Amino acid sequence: MAKKDERNLNVTIKNQDSSDNDVVISVSSILRKLKKYLALWLAVAIIAGILGVVLSAVKTFSAKNPARALVSFTYPNIEKGLDPAGRKFEIETMKNPVIIEKTLTEMNIELDKIESVRANITFDYKIPDDAYDKLTAYYSVMDKATSGSLSAAQAMLDTKYYPTQFTVYFDFGAAGFDRKTGVEVLNNLLENYRDYFYEQYGYNESLGAAVNSVEYQDYDYAQQVDLFRDSLRQIRSYLSSLSKDDNTTFRSSVTGYSFKDLSEYAKTISSIDLDRISSYISVNNVTKDKDAALSYYDYRIENLNRDKDEYAERLAALEASITQYEKDSILIFGNGTDSTNTEYATASDQYDSLFRQKTSVESSLAQTKQDIKFYESRRDALKNNKNSSQANIEKVETDIAALGEKVTRLVELTEQTADDYYENVQFANAYNILIPASRSVSAGLSEAVKNAVKPLFIIEALIFMIYFAFAFINALKDNSGKKAVKAAADDDDDDSEEADLEDVIDAIEEKADEIKEKAEKAVKNSNKKKK
Repeated sequence: MAKKDERNLNVTIKNQDSSDNDVVISVSSILRKLKKYLALWLAVAIIAGILGVVLSAVKTFSAKNPARALVSFTYPNIEKGLDPAGRKFEIETMKNPVIIEKTLTEMNIELDKIESVRANITFDYKIPDDAYDKLTAYYSVMDKATSGSLSAAQAMLDTKYYPTQFTVYFDFGAAGFDRKTGVEVLNNLLENYRDYFYEQYGYNESLGAAVNSVEYQDYDYAQQVDLFRDSLRQIRSYLSSLSKDDNTTFRSSVTGYSFKDLSEYAKTISSIDLDRISSYISVNNVTKDKDAALSYYDYRIENLNRDKDEYAERLAALEASITQYEKDSILIFGNGTDSTNTEYATASDQYDSLFRQKTSVESSLAQTKQDIKFYESRRDALKNNKNSSQANIEKVETDIAALGEKVTRLVELTEQTADDYYENVQFANAYNILIPASRSVSAGLSEAVKNAVKPLFIIEALIFMIYFAFAFINALKDNSGKKAVKAAADDDDDDSEEADLEDVIDAIEEKADEIKEKAEKAVKNSNKKKK
């Protein structure tokens, strides 16, 4: 009976840990806020970008930033800092007053601007990237060099590199020009420098000037022939130097001649026309003044003999120098089993230069000897002949005039052919205007955008940071509000659980009292039965 009436009640209550001090925010809530304010951020960013470019453009156009152009030089030895003539290259020659004067004259600008233009032209440059690569490699060799190879490494480090591209700046505002005129001045100056460059390193204009400016009529007929003979020699020497430099068998599209053709033309004039006139003068004793002519021949022969002696002495000195000169040598040691060493003589620029000088002096000496014989024969013929007739004089004058026209024509053809060769072959890419200066509105806007890039990047970054911080703070506020509501709900649940717990306790107590009463009754009934 007791077992039948026994009751068991188990109650388990679990309390959660308190997390009131934790701050929780989800990435999804931040992304929702970023999406919510995306349109506003884009609008502000775009407006800031437009305003930045506009302000930069206003500043660019009002500040009169210098016009700039990019030029390059491409010819042998420019990377060594040398000009085509082998001298030190100076980009500053672009500011030559002759070039500036020509530019201003073409543009009908007062020449009193020459100095202001020259003073406001500046240059910038950079060394080619491959030069930096080589220098880096050389320094690596230097770091790893042992004491035995230290001198070789040091020799490599002594190598210098020179720029081949230059940025030319013209501060037209400081020079007193507006943007349009300033850009035109710079571009025209760069084009005129092209002509100056070819004149300096291309055709030898002094040769043409010397030949064409001679007033041969002021001299005696024999002397006139000598003047033309010297001019033809200069032309042939110049053509010979051009032929040596020409590896393309160049034929001018302007004149239709090659250097060899012109050289043969000069040779023909000298050997046929000139010799014919010279012999006619000698045979017929054509002269304006016989005594003066004889004195001239004696003077020429005396000078030529002095030149001959000088050339002979120079030739002897060069031959002695060549005989005594010792070339640089390299000693190659034998291997471990071979005790013999081999010595090789290396090429030497100084030794080669001595040979070139010797060849030149030999040629001059031979020519001088021929000239001496020529003038001696002339002098002897003039002494033994009578004065010429008027008809002979007129014929000589006519022939010399025709000779002068041929020589002038030869000089013109040589000049045109040489210019064509230098501009289209030898110096085809020697000087290039890679990027001319621009005065267009688009170029100004491009410069404005370029100038505004860095400030705009900073401003846009700040706007984005503000945008992100605003979204983050709003997301944090929303999560905090939700947490407060949840906390209130949790409090209500706790109060409900406490109320339920009290009811359970009361029920238990009532049930315990009921069980106690039943137990007492059972005990009383049991005692009565025992009695």
